[in-house]
Amino acid sequence: QVQLVESGGGSVQTGGSLTLSCTASSDIYCMGWFRQAPGEEREGVGTINWNGGTSYADSLKGRFTISRDNDKNTLYLRLNTLGPEDTAMYYCAARDSRLNCSTSGGEFPYWGQGTQVTVSS
Repeated sequence: QVQLVESGGGSVQTGGSLTLSCTASSDIYCMGWFRQAPGEEREGVGTINWNGGTSYADSLKGRFTISRDNDKNTLYLRLNTLGPEDTAMYYCAARDSRLNCSTSGGEFPYWGQGTQVTVSS
C-alpha cells in the first residue's frame, strides 16, 4: 500500500504561479496529477515515470510542468499562468505499472487527499 500526501495548494491571482507537492510513502514507477472542479468530471493533468518521462494533457501542456525527486519520493506540479478555469481540487495519484504511464493508460490505485487551488480574477 502506498500513501500519498499533497500540499502546496492555495489562492493565487490570475496570471500567477503555484507549485504543488506530493510525497509518497515509497517509490513508485508512475505518478500523476488529476484535477476536479465542483460539478465537473475529473480531468487528467499529466504523468511522470521514474525516469522523468512526462505526458501532459494537450490543453495544459506548456503551462503546467511535472517533475519528481526520486530520492525524496516526491512529485511536483508547477502551475503557471493560472486562470480562474484552473480552480479545482488537485489530486496526486500513482500506480506500479511500467507501462501506459499516462492519465488515460490505466487505473491509478493510489490517491492522495487532494489540495485546493483557487485562482481569482
